[in-house]
Amino acid sequence: MADVQWRKPKHSAKKKRSERLKFIGAGLLILVAVLYLLISGTLQGARYFITVSDVLDDASYQGRTVRISGAVDGESIDYDSEKAIIRFSIAHIPSQYDDLATALREALRDPEAPRLQIIVEDAAIPDLLQHEAQAILTGALRADGIFAATELLLKCPSRFEESAAPEGLSRIPEHQ
Repeated sequence: MADVQWRKPKHSAKKKRSERLKFIGAGLLILVAVLYLLISGTLQGARYFITVSDVLDDASYQGRTVRISGAVDGESIDYDSEKAIIRFSIAHIPSQYDDLATALREALRDPEAPRLQIIVEDAAIPDLLQHEAQAILTGALRADGIFAATELLLKCPSRFEESAAPEGLSRIPEHQ
């Protein structure tokens, strides 16, 4: 009869434990990396834009690419169609108002509100660039105090406000 012997498999308990610890360690490392990316991304994106006052009050913003917001002063809009350069100024939007349209209006009425000159090069003048529009600009504050914008987004809350139309009349036609 054949002599049969039982032998232990080559993988010992220590080796299995070591492999399991490596797997758990790699998983924890990936988890920590994902958490770090989520937290740092959330903290950086917590403020969609900074205010005109923030830019003017903090010299560290000079030369850095930032996103700012302000109320467009319609009287300051100047467009050079030959060079495709838009120039205008924005005013600091106060935060004490719940209604954006009121905040924009009050920002421009306040002669003491901080203001910032804006220049946008190589751009066509947008239809929404008008008095009391909210401008959200990406760019950098130059040494001469002018904000050179590379991106211009505009919100015009007056387009979405309810009009003071007589009762029974609506600005939006109703479908029947």
